[in-house]
Amino acid sequence: METIGIKRWQIAPPAPAIFFERLPAIHPLIAQILYNRGITESAAVAAFLDGALIADNPFQMQGMEAAVRLARQALARGDLIVVYGDYDVDGVTACAILIQTLRSLGGQVLPYIPNREDEGYGLNKDAITTLAEDGARLLITVDCGIRSLDEVAWARRQGMQVIVTDHHHLAEALPPAEAVLNPRRSECAYPFKDLAGVGVAYKLAQALLRVNRQSPLPTTRTELDEAELLDLVALGTVADMVPLLGENHVLVAKGVEAINAARRPGVNALLAVSGAEVGQVTTNTIGFMLAPRLNAAGRISEAMTALDLLLAPDMASAMPLAQELDTLNQERRTLTTDVQDRARALIMETDETPPLLFAASADFPHGVVGLAASRLLDEFYRPAIVVSIEDEWSKGSARSIPEFHITQALDTMADMLLRHGGHAAAAGFTVRTERLPELKARLLALAREQLAGLTLAPTFQVDVEVPLEMLSWDLYREMEKLQPFGYGNPTPVFVSRRARVRSARAVGADGRHLKLFLSDQQGRTWDAIAFRQGEWIGRLPDLIDIVYVLKVNEWNGRVNLQLDVHDIHIAE
Repeated sequence: METIGIKRWQIAPPAPAIFFERLPAIHPLIAQILYNRGITESAAVAAFLDGALIADNPFQMQGMEAAVRLARQALARGDLIVVYGDYDVDGVTACAILIQTLRSLGGQVLPYIPNREDEGYGLNKDAITTLAEDGARLLITVDCGIRSLDEVAWARRQGMQVIVTDHHHLAEALPPAEAVLNPRRSECAYPFKDLAGVGVAYKLAQALLRVNRQSPLPTTRTELDEAELLDLVALGTVADMVPLLGENHVLVAKGVEAINAARRPGVNALLAVSGAEVGQVTTNTIGFMLAPRLNAAGRISEAMTALDLLLAPDMASAMPLAQELDTLNQERRTLTTDVQDRARALIMETDETPPLLFAASADFPHGVVGLAASRLLDEFYRPAIVVSIEDEWSKGSARSIPEFHITQALDTMADMLLRHGGHAAAAGFTVRTERLPELKARLLALAREQLAGLTLAPTFQVDVEVPLEMLSWDLYREMEKLQPFGYGNPTPVFVSRRARVRSARAVGADGRHLKLFLSDQQGRTWDAIAFRQGEWIGRLPDLIDIVYVLKVNEWNGRVNLQLDVHDIHIAE
């Protein structure tokens, strides 16, 4: 590892020679990238490159038989079924999957997504009571419920049966539901543990549809193919930032294909208002264009708008909803920037940057505190917590760095939290307002203890060091076989040393970006762009080391390979 400016470059250790010997037909750089992703067995390598599932049996998941039996009984009786979701993209898409599936089987289905501001994350007793009074007899949670022990018990006391489907980390005990689907259960034999909430919901939908093909319910209305749900799986999986490895990699690849096939009116309308082109959708399109608009509904309005869009039967009904989400997303951007600026001002009241950033205010809308925390983390490279203060209970959102597992940190403070949950990098919680100072003090003390002696700086994770002259169109085409890229399977990052600067100029508004032409040791010239690095103008040496990804640039009918430079170091 080496320090470059305030950023570190961490180059992955080389794979052992025997690994390359087992994969003679694969380019050594591609083999190294696979090794870096933890894909080390020959069968796993073949499955990853071929887009094949090593296992595809939903009944391997603990509790699936009971869940299918309960759902089919409710369908046969004509019971009112509630699908209770979360207000983020993962929860909304999971809701859409089960609603579409259950309705195809003739179910009387009611969606319920809590209001972020009034109800907060997960199950709540008031909503459960109302749903029971409305006649609900089966409650199916999606992307929530695994830590809602009291609420699930309450639902059963109201006369409801409960199926919990979730993917979050478990508490010490399981909720007392009739069926609990979560691949993270220690006794669960399902081979892939990192499904998103929408992935778990999809497994239940798969199981219901496959059983119904063998033994059709008399209530069945339409024949639904499980492949018709894969676009929703891709949306939720990419948005929730679970690793795009294993089964997620295959599901998202097929889901992106489904989005590009333009079958779902709601997604097509969202693409239209986003300025994205059908047929050209990638995981980046989902992460930066579609997901923010779907999320905006739950952040500053009602997540039901996003759900209605995904279930819209035609473009005429979908387009107004997509336009509403686009408007909400613009409002969300403004609110997020405002909260970020005010949170930064609170943090900077002290003379030094603390090991953990904590900002709380009654002026922070709950719907954007997570986004503001994420931006603060990017700016300061510290765990960041932003809290919306309310009269009795305050709601906070946390984002963290690899050196500090935020959910485990909150677990140690469960005695003062009404509810909390999440994973290593992100979490949410509800705390009594009068205990906010105590929570802040305990989190700061824990961060000081765990982060003591560490150099906290952004790190570029580099796959391999490679001479520029080794790059080629053939290598680029081999890398494309690793698609789709995303969390856990990022676009491959390279380091090249001693690239010669042929020319450099500032481009973009206020000269913020840097346009470069570099040459390798054989004199070949490379087109390069370094976004937000225009400050190098006037002080670039002849030779530089660069961290970059290899991309294709299309301009004025010309297509060429381009280096997207993420960081620059003066060559030794």
